[in-house]
Amino acid sequence: MIEAYGKGEYTLPEVSYKKPDLSEVRKELVAIESEAGDSDALGSYLRRTAESWRVAAEMLEAVGTDGVTAPSIQLYGRPGDAISGSHYSNLDAARYFVELSDELGADMADDDITTNISSEVLRKDLSTALDAFFGPGVIAVEVDNDLTAKAAAGATRIRLRGGTRFSRYDRHQLLNHEAFVHSLTALNGRAQPVLASLARTSPRVTATQEGLAVFAELMSGAIDIARLKRISLRILAIDMALNGADFVEVYRFFNRCGQSVADSFHSAQRVFRGVPLTGGSAFAKDNVYLSGLMDVHTFFRWALKERRMDLLRYLFAGKLTLGDVMNMEPYFQSGALAAPRWLPPWMQHVHGLAGKLAFSLFINRVRMSKVEAETLSSGS
Repeated sequence: MIEAYGKGEYTLPEVSYKKPDLSEVRKELVAIESEAGDSDALGSYLRRTAESWRVAAEMLEAVGTDGVTAPSIQLYGRPGDAISGSHYSNLDAARYFVELSDELGADMADDDITTNISSEVLRKDLSTALDAFFGPGVIAVEVDNDLTAKAAAGATRIRLRGGTRFSRYDRHQLLNHEAFVHSLTALNGRAQPVLASLARTSPRVTATQEGLAVFAELMSGAIDIARLKRISLRILAIDMALNGADFVEVYRFFNRCGQSVADSFHSAQRVFRGVPLTGGSAFAKDNVYLSGLMDVHTFFRWALKERRMDLLRYLFAGKLTLGDVMNMEPYFQSGALAAPRWLPPWMQHVHGLAGKLAFSLFINRVRMSKVEAETLSSGS
């Protein structure tokens, strides 16, 4: 189909799903929700986690229908949702980054960014880097020809999409995003003496996990404006699909915005996972990358302002939300929850991290409109 789309021959893909029966699982999750209660932070964590999995089970049982849309929005939000602490929506932020990227595009045309690294070469490269950081054989890197995303990470395995060419930016991004956040938090979660479930992701932690992973790219210098544009385009595409655009229209949107034929097809796949391809429905997970980044960035700045860098380290102790870190602080202090064994390289240098956050915290006091007015009036 990708070859046909490259020739301008557009037809909707034909997709069939096998609907699972998760009724027994849902009953068990409801029982956990009821028994866990909200009497303390650990109980609240268990209840909220079970609840998010119950909603996810309902979403999976609706696979192939527009019934997937509502629970996916319940779990991951919608593009028009407000960004915490601001008057802007996720959609506003997405439009801003796309427009800025397009405006800067001509000036950055000469940047030496080439996608000339094969998935197999990158596999070997990442394996060497991960063996050096985590220890030999702790995390395996594999090539998966059926993967929709460019990469996916678990506790002990990272998969790369086969037949894909990667750039040096991709290499740094995957190392800091997939390995030093997703795999690292899973491994730290496995080492927990009480809450072994912290090794497992859940729908309710997705926004924080993905936001933390993109924040890691930012702090390590592994992100570029093109990456921010890709993340933002997915949010705009979800909004398009919810407003009636079908798979072909969303594909052509990505293609018009500069993505290759194959990348445009894969990007459209992300939007229509599990839902009808005729428009009006969407899988909303990609909505969390930008909103999650904003929330995590704000949390880091708040922690510096309050001199609570310890809370930032706890964030890597497993698959946690920002609220979990705050609520379960007493359990970290008592030892019921273990501090993380591994921290990303950029988190190991607290003074460097504090320097970046301190500058960000202060520079927010500067109003660009005032700077522009003063510059124009002085003629300098």
